[in-house]
Amino acid sequence: MTAETPKEYNLSHNEAMILEDYREQRSVFERLLGIVKNTLEESVAENKIYINAIEGRVKAEDSLVGKLERKSGKYSSLSDLTDILGVRVITFYSDEVDKIAALVSRTFEIDWENSIDKRRMHEINSFGYNSLHYICRLPKERFFDPECPQLNEIRFEVQMRTVLQHAWAVLDHDTGYKSGFEVPREYLRNLNRIAGMLELIDEQFSQIRSGINDYRRQVQSLVSSGSFDEVELNGDSFSNYLELRPFDMLNRRIASINQAEIHETSLSRFLNVFASFGFKTLGDIDRLLKRDSEDAYQLAAFQLANTDLDIINSSLGVIALCSVHVLKQGGGVLELTRFLETLNGVSTSNKHRAESLFRVSQNLAFLKK
Repeated sequence: MTAETPKEYNLSHNEAMILEDYREQRSVFERLLGIVKNTLEESVAENKIYINAIEGRVKAEDSLVGKLERKSGKYSSLSDLTDILGVRVITFYSDEVDKIAALVSRTFEIDWENSIDKRRMHEINSFGYNSLHYICRLPKERFFDPECPQLNEIRFEVQMRTVLQHAWAVLDHDTGYKSGFEVPREYLRNLNRIAGMLELIDEQFSQIRSGINDYRRQVQSLVSSGSFDEVELNGDSFSNYLELRPFDMLNRRIASINQAEIHETSLSRFLNVFASFGFKTLGDIDRLLKRDSEDAYQLAAFQLANTDLDIINSSLGVIALCSVHVLKQGGGVLELTRFLETLNGVSTSNKHRAESLFRVSQNLAFLKK
């Protein structure tokens, strides 16, 4: 079986030599592609940047020939072409493009003279092509093989763009200027309108995420300072509140009844319970804790008095606290059952537990006041 005969093209002598060099070095480009992708993937992971994808390719022979034909006489050697090897990093948000750019500049040697920030061109139909393009080399301190020194000599391109820019570029490649025919003006107008909308969406996604991050930092600050009345009750704020471990003191008092150990469990499910009570801020929970902790302790003490439990769940104190709240609001078995169903889901055991709680509570002083 003979090797496949290379295609012949109508190229000048110099361009034919470039093509021959490409054929001889293609395996080196393929190896470099793997090194560059792995290096980027490791760097992105180390810096905890969450991205959509890292893609790469070595330019196909037909594509190279097409470029040599279109730009006949421009290139004197294969090394003049900086996009034989190309890698693309696709981010979710536009502000992360700059983070990736900083990472790439720390990871590779950058040919700044030939690198391009197409985002600054501001052309009306440029949205899908607003990539940041860096021309790079692999530094020897990052990777070096003395038997293949050209790995550190080859220039390659790293493109950085958002997922919306990438999606648009792929779609526009099939319908826009590279489609092989002139697109009628009415369709170009609609394409440009869509590009404008996508660009606005791209910007809004980044602004919304930035706003959410600012809100989360503000919540963390308010919770840390104890300004609970200023913090709306929601998933983020409740999670930050739980990090303060506000129910630990109550749980330790309850555990001391039987010298029991405390088994830690997630208390995030109590968010729905507090919301069902009509609580609006973390201040509502904090006031409940300060006001009813003693009565919650007494309720738990009556429950554990005749048991030998040596392990209790960290949710026990909060359950007692919520039960006291329901009872002080005039609730009975029905209301206690609803509370337990909100916490645990619908089950026949909820009613039995509610009946037990209600029966024990009749011995407590706070219901006799």
